[in-house]
Amino acid sequence: MDNLQLFVDNSFVTLESIINAKRVSVGKDESFIKEIDASHKFLADTIKDGKPIYGVTTGYGDSGKNYLEVNEADLLQQNLYRYHGCGVGTLLSPKVSRYALIARLISLSKGYSAVSYELLKRFELLLKHEIYPAIPSQGSVGASGDLTPLSYIAAVIAGEREAYHEGKLQKTADIYKKLDIKPYLFKPKEALAVMNGTTIMSAVALASMQEFKILLDTMESFTAGMYEVLLCDTTPLEEFVHKVKPFEGQIRSAKAILNKTDGSNLTHGRDERYTKFFEDNNLNIQDTYSMRCAPQVLGVIRDNLKISEKWVEQEINSVNDNPLIDAKNKTIYTSGNFYGGYVAHAMDTLKICAANLADLLDKEFALLVDHKFNRGLGENLKLKKENFFHGFKAMQITLSSLSADVIKNTAAASIHSRPTESLNQDKVSMGTTAAIDFSKMIPDLKNMLSIAFIGLAQAADIRGLDKVSPFLRSNHNKIRTNVLPLEEDRRMDTDIAKIVKLLESGALA
Repeated sequence: MDNLQLFVDNSFVTLESIINAKRVSVGKDESFIKEIDASHKFLADTIKDGKPIYGVTTGYGDSGKNYLEVNEADLLQQNLYRYHGCGVGTLLSPKVSRYALIARLISLSKGYSAVSYELLKRFELLLKHEIYPAIPSQGSVGASGDLTPLSYIAAVIAGEREAYHEGKLQKTADIYKKLDIKPYLFKPKEALAVMNGTTIMSAVALASMQEFKILLDTMESFTAGMYEVLLCDTTPLEEFVHKVKPFEGQIRSAKAILNKTDGSNLTHGRDERYTKFFEDNNLNIQDTYSMRCAPQVLGVIRDNLKISEKWVEQEINSVNDNPLIDAKNKTIYTSGNFYGGYVAHAMDTLKICAANLADLLDKEFALLVDHKFNRGLGENLKLKKENFFHGFKAMQITLSSLSADVIKNTAAASIHSRPTESLNQDKVSMGTTAAIDFSKMIPDLKNMLSIAFIGLAQAADIRGLDKVSPFLRSNHNKIRTNVLPLEEDRRMDTDIAKIVKLLESGALA
């Protein structure tokens, strides 16, 4: 099967499949369509029987005590997405919007939301034509799901508000007119099923974890380079060390760093360390913690990222709206699967991980530029020694400033639950806030790593490219294709931006 084509039915979908999908289609198997139709028909029959069904023939939230007549059910759905059109803040990216469409389609396709097959096909249509709803980033407390941001998906389905199309932000009505698409009229419960879920927080989390994974790999590349240019002992990276403390992430990080130093003439092993210890009274028998404990620091991050990916993947594959419709057993369940606790805790944890990565990078870069610790690389990595040149002095200040910006945002969003909506939503997840907080750390980490790699390339120049590993030499060549050595003082912001693009591509990972 074409791995660029994602068919969505009631099967489990991996994060990798979502990321790699170029085309998305709703399942066409007859048994799948039959299940979707059965759920939708059961709900319709229950409505005809006059039974009160939350959000279908009653009001929403605290208004759930208000009963509506059957002929008002369609209007109720229309008003739901309209009155939630009060999102604010920066718009989420088209990429996140695309992930949100796919994630909501996956959840609704499980067959327990009582939506029609026609609605699922509308998601397919938006994805086919690359119509991505413009979604404000603020306005969700993460339970009852992402109501306000998801209302922007519902509104675009109905032909309202704005969407990204052909690289531009346009009115949905204009896009539909151009493509000859008719606005969708929601059937009972369908707008609620679209909006009452954890999809926005999951989409933001997925996009952010995708970028963070590249940054983590790239941080291991930087650390490997640091082992070389600081003439470090690679004993802390050896397999035995990590076999006796067998955490998967730690083992993987140590192996990656060690492999990337392979072929270096600058690093040394424990036996050489003992010899040099007796030859040099100033040589400590061990390197600093930021070098020696790097696998332990990054390993924890690796394992937490893996857990977070698993939780977000499971959340996307869950049925997280309310009420749940079990057509097979003719039962309707009112419940709270819209509570985004797993995503909230995953993102709060990754915020701490991002802060630890930033802190480690700040410490390692400090060793690199400080002549008291960099073992002969000189003051601020200066190539010209005149006192009126300053090397990487200001670059370190910027990197340290960025590390503080990352670290100060580690407060857990999940503990800041705010009672709202007439105290009906009295305990909420804040999962969307946690995910957006984490996403805001990514650009700072990119800039930090960009500065660090420009400094590492300078250090490799000073040591001599004939002595470094093939891996570091390759990364050095990629950096030097974009940024010249820093000889005389010059502006560096444009250089930083160039290396950020290189980082984003994964070229240094």
